[in-house]
Amino acid sequence: MTAADVARVRARQRELGIPESFEWVAETTTALRAAIEGSGLVVHEHPLMVLDPGAPVPAADELSGGSSVRTIGPDDPALASALAVPHLAFAEPGTGVGLAGVTELAEAVRAGADDGSVGRTVARIGAGLTSVAAAVEGGTALCAGQHQPVGAVSEIVGVGTLPSARRRGLGLAVTAALVADARSRGVETVFLSAGDDDVARIYARVGFRRVATALIAEPAE
Repeated sequence: MTAADVARVRARQRELGIPESFEWVAETTTALRAAIEGSGLVVHEHPLMVLDPGAPVPAADELSGGSSVRTIGPDDPALASALAVPHLAFAEPGTGVGLAGVTELAEAVRAGADDGSVGRTVARIGAGLTSVAAAVEGGTALCAGQHQPVGAVSEIVGVGTLPSARRRGLGLAVTAALVADARSRGVETVFLSAGDDDVARIYARVGFRRVATALIAEPAE
């Protein structure tokens, strides 16, 4: 693939109204990075991790410090905050306690009420394509994430903790709940891309190990 090929794909992505992004594994597609960067995209590296099949994952409630950790169904009143909280988390990257709190989360829920994300997620939950788990306090999700099963494989995505609620083990608890749900569905391979090495060390505590490097390319901000 050349930079010109990438440019054509990007043009088609714009026509379809989907994000201009590419994801691949560095170790298996070594020549793609040069073409991607030649097209003007910025490449980010993330630890690619797989759960050891025999890893004994702790129960979510043992990790959550008293928060209720549960799978969020389509009628759960915490679903809207479970979808909003990762956006606030990724806006303040890292593992340290941040600024955004419940006030900002409530504003994010209101802002997202009309964007259709809740309806799309409800449809995916109903179709068995997405499972959402969250650590909930007072009816509000302080941490949430999803896994997306396809046959015997599922990817854990979008695990994020409200910045003001970090360092309480909530991300680990939500990950454990997602793993338990995936295993209950017969999933044999669970994988994820960690944000960075610090986050990867957290996932290692529930049995994930690094197997490669995930590369994600997006336009420069």
